[in-house]
Amino acid sequence: MSRFALVTLVLLVSVVAAEDKPKPDWKPLFDGKTLDNWKKSYDRGSGKVEVKDGAIVLGTGEKMTGITYSKSDFPKTDYELVLEGKRVEGRDFFATTTFPVGDSFCSLVVGGWGGMVVGISSINGADASENETTGSKEFKTGEWYKIRIRVTKGKIEAWIGDEKSVDVELKGRKVSTRIECEECQPFGICTWDTAGAVRDIKVRKLTDEEKKAGEKK
Repeated sequence: MSRFALVTLVLLVSVVAAEDKPKPDWKPLFDGKTLDNWKKSYDRGSGKVEVKDGAIVLGTGEKMTGITYSKSDFPKTDYELVLEGKRVEGRDFFATTTFPVGDSFCSLVVGGWGGMVVGISSINGADASENETTGSKEFKTGEWYKIRIRVTKGKIEAWIGDEKSVDVELKGRKVSTRIECEECQPFGICTWDTAGAVRDIKVRKLTDEEKKAGEKK
């Protein structure tokens, strides 16, 4: 077999293998038009919640404005969720996301404590501003940011855009939500004294390979 034929064969096998590899099976949670399967998280002091230009807009409230997924089919572990969020106006968190971790829940704070803090609330009772996941990122008003969260039995990982913001082992740690975010359980998104917008919300179950990677210590 000539070198050219061998290279061609290798490339062909690679293409076939790539095509055979299962693609992520994403489940959309927002249709871009209605609030079907969502409910308003807060009533008293909450801002207006509406769908506009393909996004859910969370208006500025006295404190919290949020939405909660109302169906009972959201996974508890071994899953990945993604969404896009932007700060419309204000200076605090605009897409803080509460999600299940086994039988518990916690929140990825996005732009809290004056606008830049990113981290998990809470770990062993400590907020996102004061535990090992505490990070800082500048968020520009009006700019969309992709938020990705992965939960396995062994860890929580999160990315803002392509930057990994959270990578925390679960062994020996207790996760929980701040009392203000309990209304967003099991899965929800909220703002604090800030208007935000979210879109392209979806979730998928992890592959066996991804599950094993998350279980490694």
